[in-house]
Amino acid sequence: MNGQIEQIDKTRVPRHVAIIMDGNGRWAKAHGFDRSVGHKQGVSTVRQITEIADDLGVKYLTLYTFSTENWNRPQAEVDMLMHLVVAAIEQETPDMIKNNVRLTAIGDLNRMPSFARERLEKCFRDTAHCTGIVMCMALSYSSRWELVEACRNIATEAKEGRLDPSQIDDELFSRHLMTSSMPDPDLLIRTGGDLRISNYLLWQIAYSELYFTDKYWPEFSKQDFIDAIIDYQQRERRYGKTSEQVQNETT
Repeated sequence: MNGQIEQIDKTRVPRHVAIIMDGNGRWAKAHGFDRSVGHKQGVSTVRQITEIADDLGVKYLTLYTFSTENWNRPQAEVDMLMHLVVAAIEQETPDMIKNNVRLTAIGDLNRMPSFARERLEKCFRDTAHCTGIVMCMALSYSSRWELVEACRNIATEAKEGRLDPSQIDDELFSRHLMTSSMPDPDLLIRTGGDLRISNYLLWQIAYSELYFTDKYWPEFSKQDFIDAIIDYQQRERRYGKTSEQVQNETT
């Protein structure tokens, strides 16, 4: 792995990496385990990937932890996931503080059970002073919900006379999103083999590089993350420009 790390240009590491952590249940089924075992193994992968992302110089890591659509899963699995997320975060908080990791979240947290929301908010407060990598969990999140909420807030400001509709542009709209404190993702990784975005950061990934892997999240390793970064660095990010324009800007 060390040899592979040496291939990475530390000046071109993505500042923000977003991940769709897919395949916990399918990994468990493939190994003859209950789905809950897959989710628990996925927590271990989060720890490993956060470590390597921090080592490489990634500043923001946003993880699709629980979508609004996940509320439609069997109640027993939803309850298990809520308890698992809270217990895992509480267990990891001392190490996050030790490693200077700040924990945040995006999503409709008011929809979460009070016991989970209150305990998670304590973890957010406990790591608020940390200045290293930001680990942002997308909890009870969907991009369409976020976009509708932004539209409602903008409409309210306009109705109350605090905003002239002529002022609305990309930058203003972005400021009304839950990710306003972070840059847009440079790289989006999805594990589990599916080739879709699943209602995740639809506005923010307009120009993100996309990386898909067949590996299930519980088996996604530090080496796999390094491979994704190497693949990312082999791409040319043009943002609608020509290759010649991009090359001229970098010389």
